[in-house]
Amino acid sequence: MYQHKRRRPVAEINVVPYIDVMLVLLIIFMATAPLITHGVKVDLPQMEESDLVDTKDAPPIIASIDAEGRYYVSVGTDPEAPMDAVEVAAVIKLKLQQNPDTPVMIKGSGRVSYQEVLLLMDFLKNAGVPSVGLMTKSFEDS
Repeated sequence: MYQHKRRRPVAEINVVPYIDVMLVLLIIFMATAPLITHGVKVDLPQMEESDLVDTKDAPPIIASIDAEGRYYVSVGTDPEAPMDAVEVAAVIKLKLQQNPDTPVMIKGSGRVSYQEVLLLMDFLKNAGVPSVGLMTKSFEDS
């Protein structure tokens, strides 16, 4: 005689749909991750090092930051006197009102924090400086 065995219900979760959803989400995150970058727009120079700043027309205004975080400006009454960031921005704004084509450069010590450089850049931006260049030391100078 033939007996029917009753099947017991299976209590397992089918994980195949979850794996499919996970792979779709992975693809979405991989595609959108490069679009979510934050940063500052930087115009990189496309010429030789000696041609970066043409000093015949107007010598550049150089705002310097030393290792202790003191600010200096290459123009003004006393270029060797330390200033705060607001004074630096005011001096540079005054010089740019006299000659708007003067390039502005920031020269920072290698030991100064990046936050100090960004703070000075922000003060210069608020003072109306259209663009700022960052000075570096070439390998030949070391």
